[in-house]
Amino acid sequence: MAGLLSGLGKLGLKNLENMDLYEEEKKAEEPAAKAAAAAPVVQESDFLFDKSYECTICDGKIKARTMKAGKAKLLRADTDLRPVYENIEPIKYDVILCPHCGYAALTRYFKGLTASQMKAIKENISASFQPIKEEKETYTYEEAVERYKLCLANAIVKHAKASEKAYICLKTGWLLRSIRENLDKTVEDYEKKAAELKEQEDEFIKNALEGFLAARQSESYPMCGMDEITVEYLIAALAMEGGQFDVASRIISSILVSPSATSRMKDKARELKEMLMVKMKEKSN
Repeated sequence: MAGLLSGLGKLGLKNLENMDLYEEEKKAEEPAAKAAAAAPVVQESDFLFDKSYECTICDGKIKARTMKAGKAKLLRADTDLRPVYENIEPIKYDVILCPHCGYAALTRYFKGLTASQMKAIKENISASFQPIKEEKETYTYEEAVERYKLCLANAIVKHAKASEKAYICLKTGWLLRSIRENLDKTVEDYEKKAAELKEQEDEFIKNALEGFLAARQSESYPMCGMDEITVEYLIAALAMEGGQFDVASRIISSILVSPSATSRMKDKARELKEMLMVKMKEKSN
């Protein structure tokens, strides 16, 4: 049987004789799942770019993976202000590490070292550090935790302010929480691994609280980029997480009566107070 367009060959259009009359309509009726499968897969590397730095310690050239501003979608913030984004964990990319000498710091603290701090890092970190190769599209969770621990070691060695060390501990705790939340539940010994991660997270959160409590007695604001009320709220949240309910209750009350606290922060403090009351009731029972 001749096709609908048979005979067009005589006009020099033989290649069109077998065209499907309803091809476009058939394509439109293909299952949505098939169309979705053809959509490009979002990669973590899509949110990152290389930012260049010069090491304060050894003058080496550094390229650090950095998240593109405004690229990722914020899904929520935890009670202790940890931000949670879609398709990426930006906390992994907030430590700048020099692969030549081992100097590491959070982005906001990478510059501005004093002569004595530089000397301490050279003698206690760089002298023993084994250079590594840093050419990665993304960092694994394990690599990110390692970077944070080296960052904390640098902070201790250079005698950083309590707030800086507390902030490193806080972000390491957040990172460990992210690992636990994204842990494959089908892996062997899932419960044991999750419990170990929670224990490590709690230890870092505990040290973050200790550092911020010390910092509020001796340091000025802003602190780690946060104003006084935000730091107070954070301390209250960390105290609640750590079971120091009296500390949390006292600070929440001070926020609620503070004339400098915004209505938004007071609302957050009220929400925290409700959570605290539940936890205190559970403990008493």
